Amino acid sequence: MTKFERVQAALKRRPTDRPPYAFWRHFPDVDRNAAALAQSTLRFHERYQSDFLKVTPTGGYAVEDWGCVESDEVLPDGHRPCARHAVRAPEDWRKIRPVKMESTAWASHLETIIRCIVDKRADCSTMPTVFSPLSLARTLSGDRLGYDLKENPQAVTDALEAITETTLAFAEACFREGAEGFFYSIQAASTALHTEEEYRRFGEPYDRRILEAVQTRSKLTIVHCHGQQLLFDRLAALPAHAWNWDDRRAGPSLREARERLSGAVIGGLDQWGALKDGDADAAQAQARDALAQLGGTGLIVGAGCVLPAGVSDATLVAVIRSLGGTPHLGFIRPQ
Repeated sequence: MTKFERVQAALKRRPTDRPPYAFWRHFPDVDRNAAALAQSTLRFHERYQSDFLKVTPTGGYAVEDWGCVESDEVLPDGHRPCARHAVRAPEDWRKIRPVKMESTAWASHLETIIRCIVDKRADCSTMPTVFSPLSLARTLSGDRLGYDLKENPQAVTDALEAITETTLAFAEACFREGAEGFFYSIQAASTALHTEEEYRRFGEPYDRRILEAVQTRSKLTIVHCHGQQLLFDRLAALPAHAWNWDDRRAGPSLREARERLSGAVIGGLDQWGALKDGDADAAQAQARDALAQLGGTGLIVGAGCVLPAGVSDATLVAVIRSLGGTPHLGFIRPQ
């Protein structure tokens, strides 16, 4: 089977020649340069031979044009927090208006995607990383978001509309350039951040609108359910092909979630435990357990989120080999 065929079979919960797998990470040393990020992403892909290629940009790309300033501090998972929020007063929400794709940070992410797509090393579906509107609203405003949802809901709603319009334009540009997938990260569907009613009103309508819009173009739409205390049933009802979350730490288990989802699941490996602080035996045991939970179908083996810095190359190689993959060991380990 080709990588594309293997993933498509997993989405339909059909048997595959070997379990598909995929890993992704941040590249903070180079991710502010589109060409350099593309090369690091492609070298990483060339070594580990994932069954799809997710391009992971700098975390602040989607809010930079609205005035957020990204810190130079790199957190353990490889992303940088916002050092200065764009929205610091209610009237600042009016600054959040649709962004044109030309000469923006969104265009930089698009350039990286194009560079990956046209490279012969990209032998599978390539996809951008896109954040949900309510997730971006929190990045734009920080902790004041909760206050403004209650006291200034129309101002936030107008901003969410602008973010959604920008996201849809970006998605269209990606598909026009040859992207086959869509990695959609929702960091707001969690009771640690919002009530269920807040997500139902300010999050879910925009998530559904974006995901429905890409249905006819995307061959692999992944909903990444980020964080703890997930509103999982709401996330499971969104239109997508596969769902990814930290099943080992946040739950639910892969077996439990499968009954609530219509497509495939991506996960099974604890990126902080078995992959970073554990060893090859522990990681391989988790992979076997994940396959056993689902009877070997409907699963793309992976981590619950981005790989943090310090994940062992030897552990990744061992896991991939145990799944029947063929990492290219002649290459220098990607940094």
